[in-house]
Amino acid sequence: MTDTLTPSADASAGDPPLYDPRLTNEDLAPLRKQSWTSYNFFAFWMSDVHSVGGYVTAGSLFALGLASWQVLVALLVGITIVYFFCNLVAKPSQVTGVPYPVICRSAFGVLGANVPAIIRGLIAVAWYGIQTFLASAALDIVLIKLFPGLAPYAVTADYGFAGLSLLGWASFLLLWVLQACVFWRGMESIRKFIDFCGPAVYVVMFLLCGYLIAKAGWGAIDLSLGAVEYTGWSSVPVMMGAIALVVSYFSGPMLNFGDFSRYGKSFAAVKKGNFLGLPLNFLVFSVLVVVTASLTLPVYGELITDPVETVARIDSTFAIVLGALTFTIATIGINIVANFVSPAFDFSNVSPQRISWRAGGMIAAVGSVLITPWNLYNNPEVIHYTLEVLGAFIGPLFGVLICDYYLVRKQKVEVDDLFTMSESGTYYYTKGYHVTAIIATAVAAAIAVFPVLANSLPGMHTTAQYSWFIGCGVGFVVYYLLTADRRAAAGNTEVTV
Repeated sequence: MTDTLTPSADASAGDPPLYDPRLTNEDLAPLRKQSWTSYNFFAFWMSDVHSVGGYVTAGSLFALGLASWQVLVALLVGITIVYFFCNLVAKPSQVTGVPYPVICRSAFGVLGANVPAIIRGLIAVAWYGIQTFLASAALDIVLIKLFPGLAPYAVTADYGFAGLSLLGWASFLLLWVLQACVFWRGMESIRKFIDFCGPAVYVVMFLLCGYLIAKAGWGAIDLSLGAVEYTGWSSVPVMMGAIALVVSYFSGPMLNFGDFSRYGKSFAAVKKGNFLGLPLNFLVFSVLVVVTASLTLPVYGELITDPVETVARIDSTFAIVLGALTFTIATIGINIVANFVSPAFDFSNVSPQRISWRAGGMIAAVGSVLITPWNLYNNPEVIHYTLEVLGAFIGPLFGVLICDYYLVRKQKVEVDDLFTMSESGTYYYTKGYHVTAIIATAVAAAIAVFPVLANSLPGMHTTAQYSWFIGCGVGFVVYYLLTADRRAAAGNTEVTV
């Protein structure tokens, strides 16, 4: 898949040690060459932000009863938090050249790292299915527009199975195969694919916005959309919840961003790409969402926050096909990088010699069908519940990893010891498991998911919105407290990010 370094490159005397086959293969070993530039990371985030899932999630915030400017503020604050955390998690993998599950060995142990790897892998399976379903919904629109006779087969009640229509199944499986083909060609092909996807959606969104402005006029742009139920101080808690949902939406790719930052030419290049792709890009994205949605009221007589549905209202068949296909391609792009690549590394980490990077990705692809993802993301309430549950499990993993690298390890990682089963290895701990990290993760996840599952209790519905933050904070603090002896031994050095 890429140039890797199996034996240690830093051995100064004698033969370099060979990595244990139980812990490595060509995909997990440190990279020999790191070549991604700031633009590659910029394009990565453009695809992620501009996917159909991104627009649907942003649009779901309008259901919270906030004014559009409040939604805009929530989106920007949330993405700034994501930007900061992405830089934190990017550095250890960029410096060492190893993917997320391997860098987790420093905190969880060489075998214990399978715990966060499997959790993240399973979550990626869910997201992979969700994004494939959202992209297939866009494809359904194209097919019905081109072949009106297919319309009856899009009705789940008449032609449906497991909650999805016959046409929906056909579109879903078609995209499932197309994504697998792109993934199978390797990381370099994936990089080229996403370099195209992000900018392509920008072009279509600006054209769509221009079309609506031409129809309604500049004066029709209104930042007060929908039924505004919260004003003044009463809107603050709701905005905070919206901010938390934004972070939860990006929590998956944020956690395993090391799978991509490892390819960065330098940490500076990663940070610059993150800045361009997150705060700056998201500002433009947020304005487009608000302006485009506001113009659907005067043009179509109702508020439409799904850009695919907006495109479907255009009278031109060519415009509908072009727009829907672009959104479909963009969603495929981010789905591959965020939800195919991650489980590929995660599942490969469990058994490197039996499960290759490609095999790990295909395991995720099969699992994504079995969970019937359309039932996890079919209305704003279900969207928020799904994000809260996933956030409760992702947050603790993030908190433990960040605490270990910056406060316990002081940004020092013995790369060779990440690949050895020797009992004298730094990350062998107890039979390959660091029980402290596992305890911290379990405690934090239990505390974070409780409000989500018990949201009928007083105050729990609001608390559940912060599941990622609760899990991350508790995991960070518990791990910090339980590693007091190790921190004392590590000494004090300045942390720079």
